[in-house]
Amino acid sequence: MKKVLISLLATMACFSAANAQSIIDADDQRNPNDFYVKVSSTGKKAMPYPAVRESDVVWEMVVWRDIDLNEKFNQFFYYPVDDEKDTQGRVNLVNLLVKAVENGEIPAFETDDMVKEFDPAEAMRQLAGEAYTKEVEATDEQGNQIWDDETGEALMVTKTFTRSFKKESAKKLHIKEKWYIDKQDSRQKVRILALSFDYLKENVNNEEVPAISFYIPMDDMRVRNLLVNANAYDENNDVRGRSYDDIFIQRYFDSYIVRESNTQNRKLEDYLTGEDAILQSQIIEDKIFDIESDMWEY
Repeated sequence: MKKVLISLLATMACFSAANAQSIIDADDQRNPNDFYVKVSSTGKKAMPYPAVRESDVVWEMVVWRDIDLNEKFNQFFYYPVDDEKDTQGRVNLVNLLVKAVENGEIPAFETDDMVKEFDPAEAMRQLAGEAYTKEVEATDEQGNQIWDDETGEALMVTKTFTRSFKKESAKKLHIKEKWYIDKQDSRQKVRILALSFDYLKENVNNEEVPAISFYIPMDDMRVRNLLVNANAYDENNDVRGRSYDDIFIQRYFDSYIVRESNTQNRKLEDYLTGEDAILQSQIIEDKIFDIESDMWEY
């Protein structure tokens, strides 16, 4: 009996040593920037939205919203601007979408109706602007200025310059969404249909002017699978940040309505300014949320 007990203890000791060694070996595979391997935020797939039948939609309304990234609550969309620095796995939303469009991973459209799709090269030209030519002083390979021997004046040459997209200038998101009531459960629901952003773009006079980017179809599973694997900063817990897909589904952002579906297809700024536009935006907001409660009788 004593020999059996000693043999059992020896086996357990060997197993514990082997297990401890495997744990030590596992640490060698970790990211040197952390003490454990993070796999929960990679390779995820977005859960598809449930199918909706036309006969089940008893009311719907389209609205357009602006998300101002200068607002403190929305700044997780904007930072980090520079992806080359220590970002702790986070990425700027605009940078994420632009790179995905450039690589052909997600589609981009000319308008929020999403009828004409851009090819990746055309989308980037739309974003950066056309190349331009300009006369500049000629220089040699060492960068020394070249002079005309006959006139004694600086020699001028015509060069072509390409404009580039300034990602740090994108500080406002535009979303198009559809609110509807599903009679299957008598609930009001919303789907975000399209997203674009404001940025500064150089015009023909090399002046920076506001411009609107291409439109991203937010209901497309290619876009949602991209967003579900990109985390934004969570000020309450660094261990598990919200993905951008979670943020849009949970509506974890501050925004204001700038347009609703109407007879003349106008924006609020087309007929209202200042405080009047702000009040009308809130009136539309209240109208949307009152519709669901008005359906019920007690």
